[in-house]
Amino acid sequence: MGVKIVETALRDGHQSLFATRMTTEESLVALEELDKAGYHALEVWGGATFDTAMRFLNEDPWERLRAIRAKCKNTKLQMLFRGQNILGYRHYADDIVDKFVELSLKNGIDIIRVFDALNDIRNLRQAVDSTKKYGGHCQIALSYTTSPVHTVDYYVNLAKEIEQMGADSLCIKDMAGVLLPEDAFQLVSRLKQNTRLPIELHSHCTGGMMDMTYLRAVQAGVDILDCALSPLSSGTSQPATEAIQYALAGTPDDPKLDLEMLNKAAVKLTAVKDKYLANGLLNPKALTPNPEVLKFQVPGGMLSNLMTQLKEQKAMNRYEEVLQEVPRVRKDMGYPPLVTPLSQMVGTQAVFNVMTGERYKMVPNEIKEYLHGSYGASPAPVDEEIRKKIMGDDVPITHRPADDLKPEFAGLKAKYADLARCDEDILSLALFEAVATKFLQAKYHPQPVETTETDEFNLFVGGVR
Repeated sequence: MGVKIVETALRDGHQSLFATRMTTEESLVALEELDKAGYHALEVWGGATFDTAMRFLNEDPWERLRAIRAKCKNTKLQMLFRGQNILGYRHYADDIVDKFVELSLKNGIDIIRVFDALNDIRNLRQAVDSTKKYGGHCQIALSYTTSPVHTVDYYVNLAKEIEQMGADSLCIKDMAGVLLPEDAFQLVSRLKQNTRLPIELHSHCTGGMMDMTYLRAVQAGVDILDCALSPLSSGTSQPATEAIQYALAGTPDDPKLDLEMLNKAAVKLTAVKDKYLANGLLNPKALTPNPEVLKFQVPGGMLSNLMTQLKEQKAMNRYEEVLQEVPRVRKDMGYPPLVTPLSQMVGTQAVFNVMTGERYKMVPNEIKEYLHGSYGASPAPVDEEIRKKIMGDDVPITHRPADDLKPEFAGLKAKYADLARCDEDILSLALFEAVATKFLQAKYHPQPVETTETDEFNLFVGGVR
């Protein structure tokens, strides 16, 4: 059995390179070839695709999933699911998580990759249980990062707990692209010794050495690799699918992908990429390796968010200062892995600290909620002086945050009885109420409206909510 490949071009590829702006039509152009190429799975949904479809593209994300499923006859479809956050920026009630899993599988998803930004597995329980209940393949991801607390033993112990939770497979999710080749060999080797689960590696080329890391992971026995077709690979995206196929061809690890199909798909997706280069959404900086991420631990998507915030404030000259502030904020916050939503929160705080000239003079509500324990337990203790400066005498919670949330689905169904036409609409409203309300009104009751991008998403990444 060779190494299996998951193709990320239709989700993380464009999310990492040009802010998830690929349209449904563009997602379908090369699907026939990708479906025939011999992949283990195609990652096509979840992450930021749901939000941006409605917010910026005026598209229904559920319709995108159904359209992809209709054209994809041979290959499993995979999505990224942020545990109790689902695809949003807060924790949702268990009934919303359960219904979202049910309808994701019903509309065409086969594999749900579940992760928690803090590796607080209490925040995974409902998503895992629901995925198993409705017959999906549940992959649990370890949010990989480096810090004094994030050791190989830490991840091995986490993997053992994950296996006991009922995961079907395990993913090392290296969202910042900071997993070094020898560290990958040690980590995969130890995980293979301590768990029976198939192991997948997901990373990014931001630091410029991920092909070497992938090769060492293969030598350690990794089962599955996340790769992106060449037009949407490298830079802040994943290693190129074709390059990995060429490198492993003829070895016992040969993925045996159909290069003719990959080449045909690449021609079509090159045209898509060229469009985003021409319109400026694909910043050439995102294609250039930046080994400094190994020092700053900043994921590619976070880099693009920081660039956007600083451009809006005409402060790109402060970019290096902000990059240097990120690891300081992260240490203050107890070394959270920099993955959504923590990456946006830490990044925004770093921007505020630099732009105001005083650390923690201005603090987003999300950081306050994090310090209260509303996102889960921090990997290491938070700096108490910082906590006191921001939160005063607030006492953080220690229980699972979602235990405080009452069921939401029935109430939303009643509230939007005149607008929503299916349960999928209710879930869109549950996750992004203001955006989905505007989108569904335009969808079902079209009339000329003036639209603006100054809404909760931009306030979240660029200012205080």
